[in-house]
Amino acid sequence: MRIAITGGTGFVGTHITRHFVHQGHEVYVLTRNPDKHPNTDQVKYVGWLKDEFKPEEELPPLDGIVNLAGENLNSSRWTEETKQSIMNSRIQATEAVLDLIKTMEQPPGVLVNASAVGFYGTSRSETFTEETTTPGDDFLAKVVTEWEKRAEQATDYNVRTVYLRFGVILGDEGALPKMALPYKMMAGGPVGDGEQWMSWIHIQDIVGMVDFSLNNENVSGPMNATAPEPKRNKELGQTIGKVLNRPHWLPVPSLALKGALGEMSILLLQGQYVYPQKALDLGYEFKYATLEPALRDILCD
Repeated sequence: MRIAITGGTGFVGTHITRHFVHQGHEVYVLTRNPDKHPNTDQVKYVGWLKDEFKPEEELPPLDGIVNLAGENLNSSRWTEETKQSIMNSRIQATEAVLDLIKTMEQPPGVLVNASAVGFYGTSRSETFTEETTTPGDDFLAKVVTEWEKRAEQATDYNVRTVYLRFGVILGDEGALPKMALPYKMMAGGPVGDGEQWMSWIHIQDIVGMVDFSLNNENVSGPMNATAPEPKRNKELGQTIGKVLNRPHWLPVPSLALKGALGEMSILLLQGQYVYPQKALDLGYEFKYATLEPALRDILCD
């Protein structure tokens, strides 16, 4: 296959690119800075999102596009300016993908667009599946709703479109190293009261679900990219402690986090129980369906 990936130089994109190269496919990574990355026989870096770049002139007919582009949610405190940047980065990137599709004589067969479980809002009592169609009312839910609305326009060009709603991705980058650090320093414990749900997924299952979405004609619309065993924050912490052979004892007070992070504290203090019903119904087989083996694979490697 010939696959284009936006955001292909980031944490998730790097893993996905490596996977498809290993599978023998051709990968085209769309980036603002193509000169910073050497091309190989299977990976070509193509400029985009700047006026001087014309990706439509460099790309061959594609089998699929994977759109991962967007500003990191936890890169800085959420000021109004930062929130607007988070929203704009996802909308602009997705609209740029749509513009690319419009210019192609032969549109790709499928667009796999990153999304997030933030669509559902937060809850400690509800279980969310793809059958949940009413979004939450917080900032992240609004971002995801607008993001998916833009991606949906690809269907106007007969492009099968999938919105992969990522949970908290566990890997050697991203959230897990930050969560594990206090335990390594003997200071790990629950965040807030520890009762908030965390819908997690191993990075290898993110890769697997992207591959599954590209190759399975029955996948379209939203699909939850989460493991089938969400955990409460305190259970996650206890398991990190067990895997690292460290204590789980020192709570992080909610008020302290809210004071330090402001609205961004929602990422740590609130959550949702998200179940991957569609993936399971369609036959996706998780490499890491339960938490402890997932953590051991990453933290004990």
